[in-house]
Amino acid sequence: MDWKPDRTEKKPIYKQIAEYIEHEISSGHFSPDSVLPSERTLAKELNVNRSTIVSAYEELQSLGIVERKKGSGTRVSTDIWGISHKRIPNWGRYVEDGSFLPNLPLVQRIRSEIQKNDLVNLASGELAPELMPDNHFKNILATQSFIGSLGYDHPQGNDDLRKTLVSHVKENKHIETDTSSILITSGAQQALHLIVECLLKPGDAVAIEDPSYTYSLPLFQSAGLRTFLLPVDKNGANPEDLLLLYKKHRIRMVFLNPDYQNPTGTILSLSRRKKFLEISTEYGIPIIEDDPYSLTSYNNEVNPTLKSLDENGNVLYISSLSKIVASGLRIGWIIGPPQVIQRLADAKQQVDFGHSVFPQWIANEFLGSEYFNSHINMIRKQLKLRRDELVLSLKEIMGEQVNFLTPEGGIHLWCKVDPTINEHKLLEESIKNGVAFVPGSILGSNKGFIRFTYGRGQLDLIRKGIVRFAESLNHLKQDR
Repeated sequence: MDWKPDRTEKKPIYKQIAEYIEHEISSGHFSPDSVLPSERTLAKELNVNRSTIVSAYEELQSLGIVERKKGSGTRVSTDIWGISHKRIPNWGRYVEDGSFLPNLPLVQRIRSEIQKNDLVNLASGELAPELMPDNHFKNILATQSFIGSLGYDHPQGNDDLRKTLVSHVKENKHIETDTSSILITSGAQQALHLIVECLLKPGDAVAIEDPSYTYSLPLFQSAGLRTFLLPVDKNGANPEDLLLLYKKHRIRMVFLNPDYQNPTGTILSLSRRKKFLEISTEYGIPIIEDDPYSLTSYNNEVNPTLKSLDENGNVLYISSLSKIVASGLRIGWIIGPPQVIQRLADAKQQVDFGHSVFPQWIANEFLGSEYFNSHINMIRKQLKLRRDELVLSLKEIMGEQVNFLTPEGGIHLWCKVDPTINEHKLLEESIKNGVAFVPGSILGSNKGFIRFTYGRGQLDLIRKGIVRFAESLNHLKQDR
C-alpha cells in the first residue's frame, strides 16, 4: 500500500484511514463482500497501533460500509451498493463536513436531558409554562377573528405588527422608529444569523462579551469570523477594551447585551453605554444590541437602550417576545437603517419566504391589548420571587462555596464555584442526581463558573435543585 496517513494533519489518523478505505471501496479496489486486511496486518503496513485500525474499522462499520464478525474478519458490506446497485451516500461524512457547525456537545447533552420530567431544570433559558400567557392567548383566539391574508406577507413582516412594534418600542424603550426600519424574525437567534451572514465576511473581526450567550454560538465560526473577547465586570463590558481591540484587530462589529446580561445578570452602566456609542461613532463600528430582558426589571424602571441613545444610526437593535411572553411564539425583530433592514429581509425571504402569518397575528393582538402590561407586571413579580428563592437557597445550603452578584432583572444567576472541579464531571453527577445547569465554559473563558437559570424552574423546586447540586459538588470533592 503506497498511501500513508498524514501525521501533520489535525484530523485523527483513524479517520484518515477510514476515509482512505472508503475511497478504495468507492473506486472498486475493494468489492462488496471482499475481506479487508486484518487489523494487525494493516497496522504494521501503515506503521500505526492496532487500536487505530480498530477505530477506523468501527467508524466504517457505524456508517454501514463494512461488516465485522468475530472470527471472520472485516468485510465490505454486501448492501453497500443498494438493491439498485447505486452507491449509498456517506451521510456521516456529509454531517461532519458541512460548513454550518453543530452546537457544542455539552449544549446538546443539556438540551437532551432537560426533556426529562424528573429533572429540576435550572439550565433552560426560557420561562416556565405557568409564566406564559396561555389564558390571554386562548381569549384572543376565542374572541378575535383572523381577517388577514393567508398569502405571502410583506418581506419585512406583517405591516400591522410592525406598526404595533413602533408604538411598543417608543412607549417601553424610548426608541423612535418607523415600519420601514423593522424586520420581523423568528426570534433573536435568526436575527443574529441574518446579521452575521449578510453584513460580515470570512476573516472579519468581531468583539463579543466574555462571558456571554454569543460565546456559546457556533455561528461566528461557521461564518469564518475572528472573535475577540470583551471581559464583563459588575458594570458590564468595558468600552476601553473595545478601543484596544479595534486598534489591534480592526474590529468590524461589536455584540452587546446591556441589560441583565446573559449569563452574568449585570447592567451596562450609563457612562459605558455612552462611551461605546462614542467609539462606535468615531470609528464607524456597528453595535449589535441584543435586548431580551430589559422589561423584566424588578424595580419597574427600564434603562435607556443603546438604540434610544443612538443619534447616528450606528446600532442594530434586536429584541423578541421569547423571554418575556412565550419562547414557542418565535417572534423577534431587528430595528436599523432601512437599507440594512431591506438587505436582511431579502436574505430571510431566501431562507423561509417570510414569517408565518398566525404567530404575527397573535403577537400583534397581544402586544396591542390591555393584557400585555399586566402580563409584564406578573412576570416581574414572579421572576423576582424565583430569584429570591434561588439566592436564599444558595446562601443557606452552600454558604461560602459559591459567590455571585444578585441580578436586578432577567432570568440568570452567574455563580463562581471551585475552579479545580471538573465541570464536565460536575454536570454529569448533577444530572444523575436530578438537576441541570449550564457549565461556565460554554459561555465564557474563565474557569470555575456555572449559570443557574431560574425563569424556567418551578418556584417550589428551586431549593430541591440546589440541594441536589450541593450534594453533587460535595460528592466530587470527596472523590478527589
